[in-house]
Amino acid sequence: MSRSHFSYTRDQLISLSQTVIEHAMKSGATAADTEISEGIGQNVSVRQGEIETIEYNKDKGAGVTVYVGQRRGHASTSDLSEAALKSAVDKALTIARYTAEDEAAGLPDADKLAQNVPDLDLYHPWALTVEEAAARAQACEAAALAVDKRLTNSEGAGVSTHTSQFIFANSLGFCNGYAGSRHGISVAVIGEDKGGMQRDYWYTSARNGNDLDAPEMVGRIAGERTVRRLNGRKLDTRTCPVLFEAQLATGLVGNYVAAVSGGSLYRQSSFLLDSLGKTVFAPHINIREMPLLHGGLGSAPFDSEGVACVERDVVKNGVVEGYFLSTYSAKKLGMTTTGNAGGSHNLIVSHGDLDLAGLLREMGTGLFVTELLGHGANMVTGDYSRGAAGFWVENGEIQYPVEEITIAGNLAEMFKGIVAIGKDVERRGSKQVGSILIDRMTLAGN
Repeated sequence: MSRSHFSYTRDQLISLSQTVIEHAMKSGATAADTEISEGIGQNVSVRQGEIETIEYNKDKGAGVTVYVGQRRGHASTSDLSEAALKSAVDKALTIARYTAEDEAAGLPDADKLAQNVPDLDLYHPWALTVEEAAARAQACEAAALAVDKRLTNSEGAGVSTHTSQFIFANSLGFCNGYAGSRHGISVAVIGEDKGGMQRDYWYTSARNGNDLDAPEMVGRIAGERTVRRLNGRKLDTRTCPVLFEAQLATGLVGNYVAAVSGGSLYRQSSFLLDSLGKTVFAPHINIREMPLLHGGLGSAPFDSEGVACVERDVVKNGVVEGYFLSTYSAKKLGMTTTGNAGGSHNLIVSHGDLDLAGLLREMGTGLFVTELLGHGANMVTGDYSRGAAGFWVENGEIQYPVEEITIAGNLAEMFKGIVAIGKDVERRGSKQVGSILIDRMTLAGN
C-alpha cells in the first residue's frame, strides 16, 4: 500500500479545507475549522488454519465546526464534493444560530497554533497482499496451538494494516496535516484440561510493519499464556499486595489521565479536583508527556485543534505538574490549553531496575493480575473494583493460577501506594509503563 492508494493528494485535501473555511466565513461565521481525512485498511483473519474473513475499508469524511459569536455548530459529511462540503457548512451554521451562547466557545489563540510541523516518521504503508497476510496469520495461529496439546481450539489470528491522512484548517490561517499508519498481528487460543477451559491472547502493533514481532513469536506467547492459566483456583477474601502486569498497568495510567482531563475537572466529576501542585502518586513516580517521539504510537505535532504539542512533565516526584486541557476546557477552568484536545500523547512513566521476576520477589506474597474484567473505576469517587484473573504468588514465586475474583480499592490510595514499577515496559500504545506493584488492595473471593 503506497501513498498513491489514497484517493486524494495532500494538495487536494488542502484545497477542500480552504473551500470549507472560505464558504463558512462568507456565509456569516465569525470563526471556523475543519478536518478532512481518509483512511484505507485491510484485515485478514484465519481460524483453524482456514481464512475466515477478508475485510477492506476505505473511508473519507469531513467535519465542520463554525462559530457565530459565542454560538457553535457542527456538521459532518462523508461526501467530499464541493457541493456537499458547502452544504455541511450551511447546516453547521443553522445549528449555531439556534444554540445558546457559550462563553468558552471559540478557536484557540493564534499564538498557540503549531508554527513548525516536524515529520515524526508516522507513515509506513505496508504492501501486504491478502495471501501474505493470511500466511502470517496461519503461522501465528499454528505456533500458538503447537505450544501444548491441551490447546484444543482457536478464536483465530489476524493481520491488519491501516493507513490514513488528514488536513486540519481553521480561519486563523492554520492549515496542516500528515499521514500515519498502524499495523498489527494478533491471536487468541483456547485450552482445556480437567473439564475446565481458558483463553488468552497476544498481539504486536507498530507503525512500521518491519517493527512487528514475528508471527511465530506472537503465537508462542499467546499459547504459553493460555496454558499457564489452566486449572485456576479461587481464593478466600483477603487484603494483599497486587501486581498489575504491564499491559494492564496502562489502564491505571489511563484512569489518572481521565481524572485530570479538562472535561472531568470543569464538570466537577473527578476525584482529583484541584490537584495541581499536590502529591497524588508515591514520590518516586514521574510521568512525562513526549508527543514528538519519532514513530511513536501516540505521537502528534499538534492536537485536534491545531495547538502545538510540547514535551512536558505531567507528574514529577509524585506531584501533579499539569492537567490535560483543550481550549474549551481550559477556558472553563480559567486556564490555558495544554495541547491535549483529543487526548494525551506518549505518556512515559518512570520505572526502576526490577524486571517482572524482581517485582514478584519484591511483592513476596500477593496477587499477580494478568486479566481484568468490567469497567469498575468511578472517576467521581476514585473507587475501583474489577473482576480479575492471574496468579497467586508466595515467597516471590508463582504458585498457581487464580480466577473468579474481584480486586477493589480506591485510586487515590492506589496511586500513593505504588511500591515499584518494573522495567518490563509496555510499548504497544500511547502509554508506556512497566508492571505496577501496589502495596495493598482488597481481594474478594470465596
